[in-house]
Amino acid sequence: MKWLLPRLLAMLPLLLCSCSTVNDLVVSNIPSFHDGKAAVVVSLSQQRALLLRGGEEVAETRISTGREGYDTPTGRFKVIRKDQDHRSSLYGEYVDASGTVVKPNVDIRKQSRPPGTHFVGASMPYFVEFKPGYGLHAGHLPGYAASHGCVRMPYWRARQFYQAVHLGTPVIVKQ
Repeated sequence: MKWLLPRLLAMLPLLLCSCSTVNDLVVSNIPSFHDGKAAVVVSLSQQRALLLRGGEEVAETRISTGREGYDTPTGRFKVIRKDQDHRSSLYGEYVDASGTVVKPNVDIRKQSRPPGTHFVGASMPYFVEFKPGYGLHAGHLPGYAASHGCVRMPYWRARQFYQAVHLGTPVIVKQ
């Protein structure tokens, strides 16, 4: 229970702020926003994401999107794949046979594999892919755009979004 109070205090600014409402983030003319189905709206400028059901906000969360040189694509997309225990095929670490990290934070396209190691992709729990190579998933949130293009969110929110969406669910990414 000692952990509960610090978590609640950390969330207080989110509860008290005059953050954007669903009206500031929603893109009109999306039929599924109004037929009871889920939809996701991502705001890159606000570093926030909304989960909607039937046009009503179900959840809002802070996010971390693509940093400079690794932009998160904008536009209207649909969920094309879901993978609860996804691992990156490009970013991760080289580890030896015992599992010891030999080279962390690698991009396999740029850093060669040291002898006697193998690649372990970065964990991306509750991955919801909306464009090939881009998705929503649980991950580190430093408070600014810092990913390789994906939309990172807190673990518990990633799980909530993952459970709410299905293949074909609209995902709108706005500047």
